Amino acid sequence: MKLNELQPSEGSRVARMRKGRGRSAGKGKTSGRGQKGQKARSKTRLGFEGGQMPLYRRIPKRGFTSMNRTEYALVNLETLNDRFEDGAEVTPAALVKAGLVKNEKVAVKVLGNGEISKKLTVKAQKFSASASAAIEAAGGKTEVI
Repeated sequence: MKLNELQPSEGSRVARMRKGRGRSAGKGKTSGRGQKGQKARSKTRLGFEGGQMPLYRRIPKRGFTSMNRTEYALVNLETLNDRFEDGAEVTPAALVKAGLVKNEKVAVKVLGNGEISKKLTVKAQKFSASASAAIEAAGGKTEVI
């Protein structure tokens, strides 16, 4: 058998029923919806449950999300210690180049997880208290942009 000889098996392809095309067509007049009533009409609202309180109104609303929130790209001290040489200047652009942050425009926050042994000048939008203390203890500098 070749690709050009392929055919669907008998009875596997059934033509779709064309509704509302006269009584002799099998699904004419009311198109299989019966007589009158809500389900015979054309529309009910999305999520309508027959007058019962719909699910989207039964579920409680929780919390609040501010439109003006700032999302920070988080960077730990141990990763800075691994990726940068002693005496290097760590900026958001350098973090993007090192592959620690995806986008230069996202605000960067340095967290104090891990240890740092190199003198680094770190420039970021935010520092945790433990991170800035550890960087300065290692002889480096922190600078808030």
